[in-house]
Amino acid sequence: MLQTRFRPAAVVAASLLLTLTACGGGGSEDSADGGSGGDMAGMDMSAMNEPDATPADEVDGDVEEGEFVVLDTAPPGSDEVAGEAFLAQDDDGTTVTIRLIGLEPGVEYVSHLHDAACTDGDGGDHFKFDPAGGDLPPNEVHLGFTATEQGTGMATVTNDQRVEDGAPSIVVHPAEATDNRLACADFS
Repeated sequence: MLQTRFRPAAVVAASLLLTLTACGGGGSEDSADGGSGGDMAGMDMSAMNEPDATPADEVDGDVEEGEFVVLDTAPPGSDEVAGEAFLAQDDDGTTVTIRLIGLEPGVEYVSHLHDAACTDGDGGDHFKFDPAGGDLPPNEVHLGFTATEQGTGMATVTNDQRVEDGAPSIVVHPAEATDNRLACADFS
């Protein structure tokens, strides 16, 4: 059973495991074959979600939060999507939790930490601990989930490295349409 805590204005989002393809719509990321965007449907969402991990908003450490806003690149019918994201940093590294409502039931969603604010090109490119490194965890932070029958979703992941101030936002999109950035949250 999915347990979520929703704040009045928001709820949280999702992530991506094997993203050799990029979030399209303004970023400069390209897939392994040179194209942008891609289809992440069918990916193992459980590998991008640690349900037993302590949610970021409950971690003792520096915790930042943000509310998701629907982007212009969102798929049609996404106007009711809302959510919140939390990024915690402590001696053990980084924990990220997202919670969302208003999603299409049964659809897989993915999200990634990004290197720019939502207002700066819809989040910029994926945040990488090593800018010259690969597109997969542990060099990137990916979250993924499948929306419940009620249209809610939640994911938490951890990484043993700290992002410091390099990941000011998180972007979520449907796994089957990575070019359609659905929502973005800036961490405060």
